[in-house]
Amino acid sequence: MSAVTMTTTLTKCHYNGKLETLETSLNGYRKNGYTKPEPVEVSSLRLAAPFSTDPMAVAERERCAYGRIPRAAALMGTAPRRVRVYSDGIYDMFHQGHARQLQQAKNVFPNVYLIVGVCNDKLTHSRKGRTVMTEDERYEAVRHCRYVDEVVRDAPWEYDEEFLEKHKIDFVAHDDIPYTTEDCEDTYAMIKAKDMFVATERTEGVSTSDIVARIVRDYDIYVRRNLARGYSAKELNVSFLNEKKFRLQNKMDELKDKGKKVMTNIGEKRVDILAKWEEKSRELIDAFLLLFGPDGRLSSIWNESKGRLMQALSQPPSPRSSPPPSENGDSMDHRRSVSPPPPKSRRYETLWEPQADASSSDGVGDAEEATHRQLTDDGSDSDDDYQDTSQYL
Repeated sequence: MSAVTMTTTLTKCHYNGKLETLETSLNGYRKNGYTKPEPVEVSSLRLAAPFSTDPMAVAERERCAYGRIPRAAALMGTAPRRVRVYSDGIYDMFHQGHARQLQQAKNVFPNVYLIVGVCNDKLTHSRKGRTVMTEDERYEAVRHCRYVDEVVRDAPWEYDEEFLEKHKIDFVAHDDIPYTTEDCEDTYAMIKAKDMFVATERTEGVSTSDIVARIVRDYDIYVRRNLARGYSAKELNVSFLNEKKFRLQNKMDELKDKGKKVMTNIGEKRVDILAKWEEKSRELIDAFLLLFGPDGRLSSIWNESKGRLMQALSQPPSPRSSPPPSENGDSMDHRRSVSPPPPKSRRYETLWEPQADASSSDGVGDAEEATHRQLTDDGSDSDDDYQDTSQYL
């Protein structure tokens, strides 16, 4: 094989919408001019990989003239057919570590037909433990990987010659870590003895066990996540009290998120708010001083109210001008200066005083007679019963 052919065997190009090797294209030009090449169609790029019992996989196996290919021929790319490489595993929660391992197995040789075996639930649970995904889910995850050409269901935990010949396996690809069982220390010991083992590398930092550990560590978070997405407490195997607790925590987180959004919006708009505040601040200050300043409206109202109150509480001053005279010519001051009438006295006192003033020359007998008349009266103080007796004196 020429150097040009060896270096271009893995290179692929498109021909009429299909993939073909560059080697075929070059050979078509070399032999008697241009010859239409026979494209090699890669079905794994368009369809899911078939199971080993599907007609497509059976036909591929029957076309294979099985005879184990030496490692040197496989590495050089001089094998008369595609090298059938087998890789197996559990592939629970299929992740990038699994995909990278299958990618390595696909590229250990230039022209590989990759067969992947997946163990069923019964065997896996007895040997390794409970899985998250069911066996059917794991089968489907593997057969949709683009590096896979065929999937073997119910793959065995250990290999024998019958299994290798049934699937016409040339090499087995797996990581180089020994897998021990009760019967042997390394399940791949027989494969390594036949020089059929090809080592692949594990992807550090990712594995199914690591993913499960993350879920267990953050159990509350994932339960709250699924409750928020509509799962019931029964489906998540969560008690009534825990369900209420998780739902309350979800509500609190929603409020926190809303608060963060509000603060973010405020932060974006703070420049506009400050500019508007600067525009309005002077107006607010002027309005405040107009109302509460020393010459403001409130001070004027207070001073005016205070003056009215003091005027209402103080005694009014006496009038300075004399009042106008009355109709009869008497002034108001004259009438106000008139003393009130004297209180009424006993009749005998009233009569006594006029008698004494009228004539001091009257005799004692007249006085006694007047006194006697007063004493013999009925004692009435009424003005109606009073009779003037001065004419008789």
